[in-house]
Amino acid sequence: MNPIPSATTKHPQVRTHLLVRIALVTAITCILAPLSIPLPFSPVPLSLTNLVLYISIFILGWKAATVSYLAYLLLGAIGLPVFSGFAGGLGKLAGPTGGYLVGMIFLTILSGWIAERFLKKPAVILIGMLLGSAVNYLFGTVWLCVQLHLSFAEGLMIGVVPYLFFDIAKILIALFAGLTIQKRLKALLL
Repeated sequence: MNPIPSATTKHPQVRTHLLVRIALVTAITCILAPLSIPLPFSPVPLSLTNLVLYISIFILGWKAATVSYLAYLLLGAIGLPVFSGFAGGLGKLAGPTGGYLVGMIFLTILSGWIAERFLKKPAVILIGMLLGSAVNYLFGTVWLCVQLHLSFAEGLMIGVVPYLFFDIAKILIALFAGLTIQKRLKALLL
């Protein structure tokens, strides 16, 4: 699935292409993730972060997409305003939405790993993305409940349920766009 040969390839040009793509995807994440819509009933905003992550697995493969997301988290942790609402710093990671930010690491790994294994099966990739989202929701909801002293059911009601429609729409967009971009990248690299 990975349109770019492994970073362990001995050709410096291949490694350079991979590093450039990782940097570009990280930059796109830093640009789009802060653009969010706060909801009055929840500390969790609607964000484009997961959309970028889903598309990144098609462009980079799961390993490099995870590296890109970790670079984004590091930039935000050191204070750059790249998190939702143009926030940055460790306080954002430790706050109510921190579990979702950490959970997206596993969303990228799980969704990307499944996408790489089942490249010719979009339905299985879709299921993988849904599973990745479920893991992200679990991390986010548990942390949200701890931070706000909520029951798990209350956490689901303010941190998951209102976002299901939007996240499913983002998954469908990413699946179509990601597969299309991936085919074009493969054609360019061949």
